[in-house]
Amino acid sequence: MTTQPRFRLVASLFGRVLALILVSIVAAQVISMVMLFNLPPPAPDFYRISEIVQTFQGQPPRSTERRQLVVTYLNRPPSTEIDSPMTPTIRRDLALALGVAEDRVIIASTSRIPVSDRRVFRIVRDQMAREGVANEEHFLIAPFDVAVKQAEGRWKVVRPEPGFGHDPWKQRTLLWLFLSALAMTPLAWIFARKLSAPIKLFADAADRLGRDPRAAPLATLKGPAEITMAVRAFNGMQERLRRYVEDRTAMVGAIAHDLRTPLTRLRFRIESAPEDLRLKMAADIDQMEEMISAALAFVRDASQAGDRTALELASLLESVCDEMAETGHAVTLEPAEKMVIEGDPLALRRLITNLLENAVKFGGEARARISTEPGHAIIEIEDNGPGIPPEDLERVFEPFFRREPSRSRQTGGIGLGLAVVRSVARGHGGDVVLTNREGGGMTARVILPI
Repeated sequence: MTTQPRFRLVASLFGRVLALILVSIVAAQVISMVMLFNLPPPAPDFYRISEIVQTFQGQPPRSTERRQLVVTYLNRPPSTEIDSPMTPTIRRDLALALGVAEDRVIIASTSRIPVSDRRVFRIVRDQMAREGVANEEHFLIAPFDVAVKQAEGRWKVVRPEPGFGHDPWKQRTLLWLFLSALAMTPLAWIFARKLSAPIKLFADAADRLGRDPRAAPLATLKGPAEITMAVRAFNGMQERLRRYVEDRTAMVGAIAHDLRTPLTRLRFRIESAPEDLRLKMAADIDQMEEMISAALAFVRDASQAGDRTALELASLLESVCDEMAETGHAVTLEPAEKMVIEGDPLALRRLITNLLENAVKFGGEARARISTEPGHAIIEIEDNGPGIPPEDLERVFEPFFRREPSRSRQTGGIGLGLAVVRSVARGHGGDVVLTNREGGGMTARVILPI
């Protein structure tokens, strides 16, 4: 008993995806840490005590670089008062400037992350020096709430206006995120290409198998171990399907061939039968031989596909229509643009001929046209016949199925025409459907991949 070799984790699809995720996480963290420890902190929005006092007095300072200070009223005081050594001094300065008692002033923070980096304070002091402000003047760094209790009991609050785009640390975080994503994009693209390339080739091979069951086996693909295992399984499945079809085809052909021997003996033995009985028995034998010949031809055509070449479909359809029109059949073709597909010319000619003959036989005339849809060529053949009951629209594609019980050539053959049509269409990766048209008649629609 043989066992499949176990693939290494690093060579598997799971391992590669896991490695990509881990590398992405580690790389993003490294980039963030490098930027955090090496770049100076962003300059925060800061407000001098004099600016806050002006806002309480109804004259907020106007600045295009910082968020504006806004005034709001609360029924209860802010609860998260800033715990800093400078808080009592700033509270005293604010109370003195506003002419209120110190216990009526509260300085609160609306941020859960206190600013403790000394570099931030140095940046603020340097900027205040450039603006000509004395270093002795105190300031508050956003976000904050400065609340003063009013005579009626409410609290008048001054705070920087909210805004995500004005928060320097949020802007810095977005910058880190963008740079991390930018740095990881090439690595992710390389990983994605290496992972998707063998899968795409595998999908193309599966599609090719659907169009041509006798296509060459899939070559070994470089990629994750799961892809290699899938290729082996795919090739094994394709070989088993090929042998299955060949075995069943050979069996049907052998049965049909061997039936001719007893039929020949029956033909000799009926010579001694009465005249009227002999004629009926001979007709039955002829019908059986006709069915055997048709079955052998169907099996031979299904098992021996022709070479696939590039062909111009509109020209092929025009050629078949012209040949039938020359023999007196009422066949018309709408002008169409040229389109090239990959296919078996003889098989496609047989497909078109069978559909045109059915349309003429049951509808008196045939109208053919060709069009395109995304990725597909469409052949449509219409007639003015009685149509087919909905419950039989699929059954008519079954071999030897005929809605009319007679097996004579004059009333419709033996029931292999549409079976051949569907076999050829599906062998090319397409299909064929029949639909009844409103007002009478039927449309045969053949779909072929371009």
